Amino acid sequence: MAFFTVIIPLYNKEKYIENAIKSVLNQTFTDFNLVIVNDCSTDKSVEIASKYISDTVEFIHHKKNAGLAAARNSGIKNTNSNYITYLDADDLWKPTFLESIFQLIQNFPEARIFGTNYEEIWGTVIKNPLNGSEILPIDFTGYINFFKINVKQGIYTHGSVCFHKEVFEKIGYYNEDIGFSEDLDFNIRANYNFKLAYENSVQMSYFMQTQNQLTQSSILHKTIPDFDTYENWAKTNSDLKKYLDFERYVLGKRLKKNNDLRWKKMIANIDSKNLNWKQNVLLKMPRFVLNLLDKLKSFLLKLGIKTSTY
Repeated sequence: MAFFTVIIPLYNKEKYIENAIKSVLNQTFTDFNLVIVNDCSTDKSVEIASKYISDTVEFIHHKKNAGLAAARNSGIKNTNSNYITYLDADDLWKPTFLESIFQLIQNFPEARIFGTNYEEIWGTVIKNPLNGSEILPIDFTGYINFFKINVKQGIYTHGSVCFHKEVFEKIGYYNEDIGFSEDLDFNIRANYNFKLAYENSVQMSYFMQTQNQLTQSSILHKTIPDFDTYENWAKTNSDLKKYLDFERYVLGKRLKKNNDLRWKKMIANIDSKNLNWKQNVLLKMPRFVLNLLDKLKSFLLKLGIKTSTY
């Protein structure tokens, strides 16, 4: 049994999948197996990835396209490893990612979630995320309060985190009914029940503008997380309440920009004290202004300038 199982969900990533696989196979920590879950790709992704099938690398093929949550679940259900991690087919690991996670596991035995920092790739521009890591020492390793620090961008992505199998045994799997931001729903359940150990070193490259990227697509007609589900938990956890309100702000603003009337329900339970003044102002702005600001933000990024309300 391998120490880690690495899961790569694969759907139409022919331009990127080979580099993603190579970044896994080039790890300095080598006790792992790689499971590639083909979610009915229609391009040359499978042909390219199949060159790497070995005792370490295997495929699972879906009979019908089922989405990212289902692909991750298939990989989880088909492994015996105690530690499970993921890499999207258009992202890359640094060579020491698994080594860093292994050291966190050894040094923080009470944790069942293990994450590292990451970098964002915007075309030819590399940026550090504004995710709370900037308030930590550069060489920080230790336990952190996910809900308290995670009210900016994600403190980790689902390409820079590892879960012990006990997490899935207790809270279940990814909700396959959610078509957008299923990671958020899973993170709430996982971090409410288990401790997170974190290393503030960049161990993953997150490509922000690749083809078929879910985070860049419209959320019209997609099922999104129901944060109201967790309000009872938040009654005794103010950090969780603030986190829920922040994520309501993020999704609410996105729904509004997409002219999706669900934005009104999404922001209805926000306590304005849990947002900063810029976020409160943006929630009141009309849709066309929000979209204009997005265009300005994209223009500034091309100049190497990253703006944020965080």
